[in-house]
Amino acid sequence: MRILVFDVPAERGGALTILEQYYEKAIVDSKNEWIFVISKPELESKKNVKIINYPWVKKSWMHRLIFDIFVAHKLVSKYNIDEVISLQNILIPNITVKQTLYVHQSLPFIDYKFRFLENKSLWIYQNIIGNLIYMSVKKADCILVQTNWMKNACLKKINVDGNKILVVTPEIGINVMRHFKHSEDSIRTFFYPAGASYYKNHRIIVDAFNKLNAKGIDNIKVIFTLKGNENAHIAELYETTKLCQLNINFIGSLTKEEVFNHYSKSVLIFPSYIETFGLPLLEAKMHNTPILASDCEFSHEILEDYNKVDFFNPFDSTDLVSKIIELIKNKSND
Repeated sequence: MRILVFDVPAERGGALTILEQYYEKAIVDSKNEWIFVISKPELESKKNVKIINYPWVKKSWMHRLIFDIFVAHKLVSKYNIDEVISLQNILIPNITVKQTLYVHQSLPFIDYKFRFLENKSLWIYQNIIGNLIYMSVKKADCILVQTNWMKNACLKKINVDGNKILVVTPEIGINVMRHFKHSEDSIRTFFYPAGASYYKNHRIIVDAFNKLNAKGIDNIKVIFTLKGNENAHIAELYETTKLCQLNINFIGSLTKEEVFNHYSKSVLIFPSYIETFGLPLLEAKMHNTPILASDCEFSHEILEDYNKVDFFNPFDSTDLVSKIIELIKNKSND
């Protein structure tokens, strides 16, 4: 059987991880032929795996639209594909072969609705791209999601047979070298490994630290895995931290090993309110790290049986301030 894996958006982060996991599975599958249609990731063709790169797809949304409408379905015919696995939330249009859809974009399924003037790109994704995702879920022969909350969200938003939706928890291959070690320094150091997307919600941490400074609490710090120039929003937050002299460190991207090291010597603070899974939550849990997490369905599901977590309102910096103070007070008395 010839299987086509379709994933032109994947370039970094969780999307790239999912793509790489399918690639590793394909390499050891001697029964089937695999064809990966991707953009920029540098995967190597093997005996039973063919890699086709289309880097120009990443130039703009228009290039992506042209590819999806005029190119993708022709590849299915050209390579005589028996089954398509779309890892990019949207099906290949105008084909009749079986399609499995991996839905890992939660934006269209959350209750929070972005206003156009708040964030144009996220409004477009929720209201335009979201409709394309809804239609794809309806048409797919099989739907894969990462969490039960996503399955329930799909059933709530879309009239689809629940038997077609399978919950597939992401494979987490982590070799924990060291667990969190309690100390006066580690309990006053907060760590947030996240990209620069607006909904990652770095601004609530900046607001909270501003309020902590006003209370005279300045012996704590937070570490962002950002440089401070990723986009206009992050650049504005970076300038605020400098202007207000907040103890917030922008250290740039880290390797997995470096991230894991921070879990052993700092508290994970996770204010993101849009996640399908929220991988840092599980990683920190595996390292026995104290966690302050946004009070959202995904975080409650991942941390359901964890006793070192406290949840805060991701839209209320005052609530976050109280949770930070409470955590430091309680841990200092341990």
